[in-house]
Amino acid sequence: MFADPRAAFPDLHVAVEHLVATDDELAFAYTITGTRLGPLMGRPATGRKASYRGMRISRFDSDGKLVERWGSSDELGMLRQLGLTEV
Repeated sequence: MFADPRAAFPDLHVAVEHLVATDDELAFAYTITGTRLGPLMGRPATGRKASYRGMRISRFDSDGKLVERWGSSDELGMLRQLGLTEV
């Protein structure tokens, strides 16, 4: 999941901002920061910094196995900060 972002952002940092857990669910909000020092989406490194937020919710079965996972992150915001989109 983090192979491409790690290559593009070698200093990638994920900070958990909020965490909630029940017997079978885990939810967290996070902020990802990094400096684009590697290629991304077929474009060369720029040295630009980016920071964006996201959240994930996971549900586990009685054996602790992950059975559902969903979430969202502001990847468009990251692309804007890096100058990879004009939208």
